[in-house]
Amino acid sequence: MWCYVGRVNERVFSAAIPDSAGGRESLHWAYANYVGRGLVGFFAAGRRLLAFTLVTLGVFVTKLGVAPEVTFPSIRAELARSGTRLLPMFVFMSAALGLAVIGQAISWFGNLGGTYLGTILVVVVVRELGPLLAALLVLTHAGAHNAIELATTRALGEVEALEALDIDPIHYLIVPRVAGMALGVFALTIYFILGVLGFGYLFAFLNGVALRPGEYAVQIANAMSGLDFVLVSIKSCLFGVTIGMITCYQGLAQPLRLVEVSRASVKAVVHSVIACVLLDAFFILVYLLV
Repeated sequence: MWCYVGRVNERVFSAAIPDSAGGRESLHWAYANYVGRGLVGFFAAGRRLLAFTLVTLGVFVTKLGVAPEVTFPSIRAELARSGTRLLPMFVFMSAALGLAVIGQAISWFGNLGGTYLGTILVVVVVRELGPLLAALLVLTHAGAHNAIELATTRALGEVEALEALDIDPIHYLIVPRVAGMALGVFALTIYFILGVLGFGYLFAFLNGVALRPGEYAVQIANAMSGLDFVLVSIKSCLFGVTIGMITCYQGLAQPLRLVEVSRASVKAVVHSVIACVLLDAFFILVYLLV
């Protein structure tokens, strides 16, 4: 028996590590096939998500005034979950980010850090890290919660029950979550940026940087432009819409069993992170071109 097992293992090992040109060529084709399948799956998922987004947008426009006594409280509830309840965590994270940025600026520039303090914070926090970190923090809490809740709703057959009652699941379940999350990410981004700017100056003052509050405000005003306000607003709202659409799509768009709820939530978080990073890269190109 052991001889038989040894021969089987030898054949498996030989198949796994080819020693000929033909075997290496087959291995290369296997890698190419794997990458190709991944790209095809990525674009197919993007196409389905785009269709889901367009359907949701159509429902939002056509049924904007339908059942406001139901949708508006749902939007406020999602706004509280994506905004108000996360304020303590955002205060802590803004203090941590302000300490990290100011600490690095002082360690690199020394006493000259006060001269460029406002510019550094605008470039690092206002344009890049502020909106992206705010979106990812909302994703870890409200986004994952939406994916799990909707996947469970789908698995228990509650979506079919809503359709049987002639209630549009998109209008009842998706639109309030996406709208509330967009508003929540936008508001938390503003609070997060203001917190980092405030804690940044506080840590600079505690480190003995000779910089008056008026000079600090002038530095920030000179470093920012009207384009910064526009792009930060658009970026933060798009982050919220993207997270809301992906998490709702992964939770609701396909029939699920209860054992698949965790997998749907993981896919929602991973895909949302990838989408937010790609969207942030797009805005970096906009800054470079404009």
